[in-house]
Amino acid sequence: MIEEMETTDEFLARHSADVEEAVRKAAAAEIMPRFRQLAEHEVDQKSGPHDLVTDADRLAERHLTEALGALLPGSVVVGEEAVHANPASYEAIRGDAPVWIIDPVDGTRQFVHGDDGFCTLVALARHGIVLASWTYAAARDQLATAVRGQGAFLDGERLFAGPPTPGRDLRVATSHPDYTTDAEKRALLGLWTDGVAPRECGSAGLEYLAVARGESDATAFSWEAAWDHAAGLLLVEEAGGAHLTRTGEPFRITGGNTLPFTAARDAATARRVAGLLASAV
Repeated sequence: MIEEMETTDEFLARHSADVEEAVRKAAAAEIMPRFRQLAEHEVDQKSGPHDLVTDADRLAERHLTEALGALLPGSVVVGEEAVHANPASYEAIRGDAPVWIIDPVDGTRQFVHGDDGFCTLVALARHGIVLASWTYAAARDQLATAVRGQGAFLDGERLFAGPPTPGRDLRVATSHPDYTTDAEKRALLGLWTDGVAPRECGSAGLEYLAVARGESDATAFSWEAAWDHAAGLLLVEEAGGAHLTRTGEPFRITGGNTLPFTAARDAATARRVAGLLASAV
């Protein structure tokens, strides 16, 4: 436990390893025992057949909410499942208190189908600024971390995204058509052009990690839910990347963004993708 007057910077200096341990413990206790072992009654639909939730999501979020709240007294939690139950709780992102932003199982569809392409996402933010993030792919035993101004790391090794390979088509992960409006579909059509190779995305958190590692060049996403984006956006930034909406402004986790938006491995690629998204509207 820490004193309430401790700043978030001081907290991160002292307790980043404790957050990492909490994330690993939540996954070990609630997620991995259910991986490829889910019973039918442990899987539900939220808004439709593509929007799934499992007991692993609910219980891991509860585990993290208790553990992280205890680590940082005075903080609040915005978790995907809690917001589904009480949408008003999302407003805490815009408040004054430090806020933990949690997606207990990002890539629930993959998790349900027994695919290892899922992860747990945790970010710590204040006043709309993401200060630190943890991306844990438990089935792959990979942990990516970032602290604002201190770099991005995967399993302790520094990440540098670097520019795309000259002359090669840009590899861009895009929103699934089932989750886009007609206007967003038109914007995304701007990527279907020479020099770009768009594809449907998997877990948002792992797509951001692929950009930070330089394995993918950019994302083009059409939704705002902070639990999907906060951790990954900081990871990309700290690896040398950038993010822009199609009107050329950085994405804000507090909302009000012009969608779709992109996160890319360097600023030039972000401008290029944002321009293509804007050109098709």
